[in-house]
Amino acid sequence: MFGKNPIRNPVFSNGDFLDVQEIFPTIQGEGPYVGAPSIFIRLGGCNLACSFCDTEFESFKKLSVENIISQIKELSSPNISLIVITGGEPFRQPIEKLCEELINLGFQIQIETNGTIFREIPKTVEIVCSPKNTGRGYFRIREDLLARITAVKFIISKTNLLYQNVSDIGQLDYKIPVYIQPMDEYNDEKNKLNMEYAISLALENGYRLSVQMHKYIGVK
Repeated sequence: MFGKNPIRNPVFSNGDFLDVQEIFPTIQGEGPYVGAPSIFIRLGGCNLACSFCDTEFESFKKLSVENIISQIKELSSPNISLIVITGGEPFRQPIEKLCEELINLGFQIQIETNGTIFREIPKTVEIVCSPKNTGRGYFRIREDLLARITAVKFIISKTNLLYQNVSDIGQLDYKIPVYIQPMDEYNDEKNKLNMEYAISLALENGYRLSVQMHKYIGVK
């Protein structure tokens, strides 16, 4: 959306219906489960508007959890056990019921969040937090979320001053693995610099490099 999306507030309801952008099978291209066959549930709306965000999440439709589950069953196979709930910002909506239904069906769930909102989801759900710098630096993530995070993923840019470094948002206290991802700035020269810079940071600090594999192999 490149920062042009409306900033949407958290939704509080019973979770029977959710704003859904799309549901599709793919290969997870980022983070701890990179390369894993998965089904993505992309939820609509976000509470932030990041200038580098290239994801469409504003042409969403309101779907019942029953409808979502039905689509998941149609798309799933014995070879796909991972469900990735992303957005937008997935914690903006009451996803507790959806998570419980998916777990009851035997799926493994990973949520990708910007770390500004949290809901009491089942303990087996794994959370990847990609904190965003809104212009005032990074802030410590709330404790209830920190205690649940599987990994943190920082966006890295050689030229964007807001995204040149990894900050401590609480991951050191909880010994959470750190992934760094070169920012895609849709400029070959900048992207090359971003990749080189991210590699150097990973080697110097022991971070894990995440390179958005789905873009290289041509899937969503």
